[in-house]
Amino acid sequence: MNEFGHLAECESRRDSPTWLSLSETQFRRLLFTAAVISCGAMDTFQFFDPKQDYTVASKQLPHWSQAGTLAFITWRTADSLPKQVQLEITRERRQLLEKLGLDPQRDCKAALQKLPAAERGRVRWSLFRLWDERLDAGSGGCVLGRPELSKIVEESLLHFDCERYVIADSVVMPNHVHLLAAFPDEDAMMSQCTSWKRYTGRQINGLLGQDGEFWQVEQFDHLVRSEEQFQHYRRYIAENPRKARLAARSFRWYSKASLGETRPRG
Repeated sequence: MNEFGHLAECESRRDSPTWLSLSETQFRRLLFTAAVISCGAMDTFQFFDPKQDYTVASKQLPHWSQAGTLAFITWRTADSLPKQVQLEITRERRQLLEKLGLDPQRDCKAALQKLPAAERGRVRWSLFRLWDERLDAGSGGCVLGRPELSKIVEESLLHFDCERYVIADSVVMPNHVHLLAAFPDEDAMMSQCTSWKRYTGRQINGLLGQDGEFWQVEQFDHLVRSEEQFQHYRRYIAENPRKARLAARSFRWYSKASLGETRPRG
């Protein structure tokens, strides 16, 4: 598929049930997302725009969503952070917040919201890296290092690409997943992530002969606000297997923006 192939594919699905509910503005914005991702024309891409509608859902973490805006999303397997590792992360989180002059014993959400956007983003990224580094270290069973299991996850991510969402980049690691994706409306991000985890968890549990939650319910997500952030997250996804020193076939990487290359790798 050439650099315009994904745009044409999305255009051809304009009459699908998902798209019929969208305004022409929303649809064109998602088409533009696909075109820009495929062609690499990042100088004209529209990232998160606070002047347009967006939603913020608060669970353990805040989840921002906006129609057509790329989001960096991470979720992990339920066994990936054993209790002892979680205690270590909690201790380091407390130290980090104290260093920043924030009280770790109180709800820091309000204090973080008062910080300038750029500083707030750096704090959230630092907190995210506390546990992502533990994931890269290979905690938990790491069953997604098995190619037949990581394939289930990757195929699920790409199954409705350019129909229900647009996937820009993704990587399936042995105990977690990173992806860059855009969704047609504010509610679709959370519902689609739930659908991905429910389906893949059921399939993988069946193959492993086990029951219970395969994925952790909560996830980390962040709306992409600039070309610089987009490139940062793309590099982070692409380089994650190398930095975690993973062997070939123990991960699956996909990128729609790598010079027209659309085949999954790993």
